[in-house]
Amino acid sequence: MTDTAAHAATRVVATQLIAAQRTGTPCPPVRDLLPDTTPSTGYAVQSLLTQARLDEGHRIVGRKIGLTSPAVQAQLGVDQPDFGVLFDDMACPQDQVVDITRLLQPKIEAEIAFVLAADLDTDDITATTARAVVGQAVAALEIVDSRIAGWDISLVDTVADNASSGLYVLGDEPVALGAQDLRTVEMTMTDHTGHTVSSGCGAACLGDPIAALVWLARTARAFGASLRAGDVVLSGALGPMVPVVAGGTYTADLSGLGTVRATFSTATGADETAPHRITADSGRD
Repeated sequence: MTDTAAHAATRVVATQLIAAQRTGTPCPPVRDLLPDTTPSTGYAVQSLLTQARLDEGHRIVGRKIGLTSPAVQAQLGVDQPDFGVLFDDMACPQDQVVDITRLLQPKIEAEIAFVLAADLDTDDITATTARAVVGQAVAALEIVDSRIAGWDISLVDTVADNASSGLYVLGDEPVALGAQDLRTVEMTMTDHTGHTVSSGCGAACLGDPIAALVWLARTARAFGASLRAGDVVLSGALGPMVPVVAGGTYTADLSGLGTVRATFSTATGADETAPHRITADSGRD
């Protein structure tokens, strides 16, 4: 495929993903429409989506890391994480109900969010330099979503689809990172019934959430999008993701980082007396 044809293909895929979001109707996988299935091709599509959002007047406020679980990497036949872009309208205050109609096939997972106090843009980014620029760490919930029908995704599908980003919620108890060993953070997520629906620890995120931050900083810089002071970075999941139930509430407790919760509205036209499952079980991170 010529460069011109490849560029045209990425634009077709970007247009398809934008239409899926706007109409609320997931589209078929996009991998067969692209010239190849390399991460670079996926990020080329993601870049077009990012520019479209910027053209609409939105601001980039950070990045999210995905595919941090070795089990899911093996499932997709990849050996690396991916990343997506966070925009200003993705942040949801935890004391406000999340409008579920904004989402197509939502799932939720507990993570650690880093708020950067300085740029992370050097030739030699290490765990030490990454720790030094983290102003705060805070418990977070990422509400992942997919514009691809049935979450039928390969690596290039999810990268193109902004790493299956949706929304996110930050807790109200940010802490200074200091020398805290994030590998030992214990996470438990419960739902509106009080049952535990997910559990895990910091070590489940690339072995160490700081390692995930280092990977992101190096990779984003290689793509010309270095991390900047004030950016919010979502680490990747500490435990299995959970399909969102309309009308449900999810609360994650992260040792040393406090709690974070998200409550979802009921689906349009749904019975207001009980939650309703709106998506099938599956996972990515």
